[in-house]
Amino acid sequence: MLLPTNLLLATGVFGAVLMATSWARLGRKLSIGSAVLLAICGFSPFGNWLLYPLEQRFPPWDAGRGAPDGIVVLGGGIDTEVSAAHRTAMFSSSAGRIIAAAELAHRYPRARIIYSGGNANLISDDTAKEADYVVAVFESLGIGKDRVTPERRSRNTFENAEFSKDLAAPEAGKRWLLVTSAYHMPRSIAIFRKIGFAVEPHPVDWRLAGSADLLRLSVLSVEMLAHTDLAVREWMSLAAYRISGKISSFFPGPNPD
Repeated sequence: MLLPTNLLLATGVFGAVLMATSWARLGRKLSIGSAVLLAICGFSPFGNWLLYPLEQRFPPWDAGRGAPDGIVVLGGGIDTEVSAAHRTAMFSSSAGRIIAAAELAHRYPRARIIYSGGNANLISDDTAKEADYVVAVFESLGIGKDRVTPERRSRNTFENAEFSKDLAAPEAGKRWLLVTSAYHMPRSIAIFRKIGFAVEPHPVDWRLAGSADLLRLSVLSVEMLAHTDLAVREWMSLAAYRISGKISSFFPGPNPD
């Protein structure tokens, strides 16, 4: 409910209810304020301003350093509930993580691949997991199932890192890549550093074209609202992980602190 879209819509509805009571003046202020802020979030580049520093924190991976020994792909590219309903993999807006990983797998045929994706349900159960569908997806992209190790227990990014480390059992001198969306990379890298799994960031799935988007207005409010919610969620998650001790730095960069 703290995401801007949910919070502002709820505030507007609450204001409308108050307008029918003796608190009508406050209700009008809440309704007008929420409408104005929704318009700002929906049509201005406000969400892009929040998203841009997250996406630009880590540069694209440098392939010049040579072939990696393994690739960890964080889940989020498959919609588990819709996939379960249709009994086939259905992709989310983060499907770029899977496409990028498949391209890397073709380029580096000796690299191991770990796809870490369970279900975001608070309580782990036997409902569909992303990893249940990912092997078939990679096979359809020309990657043999013997190369893909699915990790299906994780419910969040911290568990992604923990369980991936267990499966990888990384050895000294071995190089592993971490593939996830660019906006998600700062928090992900911070977690992997915290648990002692050395990975090289390979950001993908950018939502912004670049700095030009910082001045771009939009006629599609749903796009800008999505950017605002996405960015606010990630900044709040960084704060929560830092406060809870799951990461050592609020906004980690390419060089470890």
